[in-house]
Amino acid sequence: MDLADVRLNDPLVRAFKGRPDLDSPCGCGSHEGTTPLTVYLPFNIDCLNGGFVSAKGGGIVPDQSGHWLIVQNQSLVLPEGPDLAPTFGALPEVFRDKLGTPFWLGHWRESPCWVAGLPRDAALPAGFQRETLVPMQDTRLSDELLSLGGMAMQLLHWESSSGFCPRCGTATERIENEWGKRCPKCRYEHYPHLYPAVITLIYDGDRVLLARKSNFAPGRYALIAGFVDNGESLESAVRREIKEEVGVEVDDIQYVGSQNWPFPSQMMIGFIARYTGGEVVVDTTELEDARWFQRDALPNAPTHHSIAGFIVEHYARRQAGG
Repeated sequence: MDLADVRLNDPLVRAFKGRPDLDSPCGCGSHEGTTPLTVYLPFNIDCLNGGFVSAKGGGIVPDQSGHWLIVQNQSLVLPEGPDLAPTFGALPEVFRDKLGTPFWLGHWRESPCWVAGLPRDAALPAGFQRETLVPMQDTRLSDELLSLGGMAMQLLHWESSSGFCPRCGTATERIENEWGKRCPKCRYEHYPHLYPAVITLIYDGDRVLLARKSNFAPGRYALIAGFVDNGESLESAVRREIKEEVGVEVDDIQYVGSQNWPFPSQMMIGFIARYTGGEVVVDTTELEDARWFQRDALPNAPTHHSIAGFIVEHYARRQAGG
């Protein structure tokens, strides 16, 4: 089977179309046939299966009690123990003078969800542990906690970067029923920033072109990715990034899906693209290596938490057996 036909023939995609009785691949419960399946990846709100209601729309601010998403350096601070669950109830006294301003994120499982940042250099109180939110660091967190923790990181990032008007420097105010901020002086409004980036699997028959950066785990290869420039379509960004980073040409660019990526605030937009020519020439300022792999002999790939891992699994590895 040609890889270009996968989107129509992938059994997972076919199975989910119009099938509300099936469970999602993230294990979060049944969904009403929403495709593509990447919507159920961690860091996407759909992974929470309707169990989360955002505070974006305002309402009566609840008491500061409930789930506490305490973030320190891209990690969640959790009570020690095997459960890997956030603190629930009132904020423990050991954190009273250590955290930044708490923010109401919304309701999860019908209880308020609060976000607060612990300074990078602050020592952990006794009885607490850090668990990384970064998939490439072998996170042990559930997909639900990754999704909540991702939103927590993005909220803290937004609050830390939106306190003053980018035009005149006046302290901003939150816009009612929005996450956005407004300047009371010049009335400029701005909203949480999401930075679009394309990520693409390049295929040529039974082989795929994968690349690695120097900070990847040993032997791990992934997909070509990069930010979208002003004036570009997503497809133009795919062609340009591939040409710049590995020197080859592609066509038949097909959309796979997307994933919110809170490091700090990207939207990863996944594609597959057919190789049409050119020799692999690696841009060593961006990549350590890039090479062709047979689909039945793929290297260590990204984890299932990322859209890169999803694309490798369902648009490369899965097709190796025909």
